[in-house]
Amino acid sequence: MAKTEKFTPDEIIQAIEKSEYGTPSEIADALGCSDRTIYKYIERYETVKSAIGLRKERQKDYVVGKLFSEIKKGNITAIIFYLKTQAKDRGYVERQEVTGANGGAIIVDWDSIDNNQD
Repeated sequence: MAKTEKFTPDEIIQAIEKSEYGTPSEIADALGCSDRTIYKYIERYETVKSAIGLRKERQKDYVVGKLFSEIKKGNITAIIFYLKTQAKDRGYVERQEVTGANGGAIIVDWDSIDNNQD
C-alpha cells in the first residue's frame, strides 16, 4: 500500500509564500511537521524547489536594499563592504602580492633546494 503524503505541494508552496524568512524550519513549524518533511518536498517537487529558490532571491533583494540604505546614510562599513565585493575592477580589493626583489619575479633556485634535502 502506497503511503499518502500529509501535504500537497501547493500547501507547502503557500506556507513558503506566507513565511517571514522562508527557512525550512520556519515552514515546518507553521505546518506542524519536521524540517525533514520540508526537505523531502523540496527534493521531490520541482515547484516546491522553485518556490524556495524564489523566496531566497527575494531575501537577497531585501538585504541588498538594507545595504544600500546603510550606504546612503554614510555607513562607512557598508561602503567598504560594497567596494570590496562589487568594485574589484576599480582596484578595491584586499590581496597580498608576493614579489621578488624590487617588485620583480620570484626566482627559485631548485638545484640549491634539492641539494639541501639530505
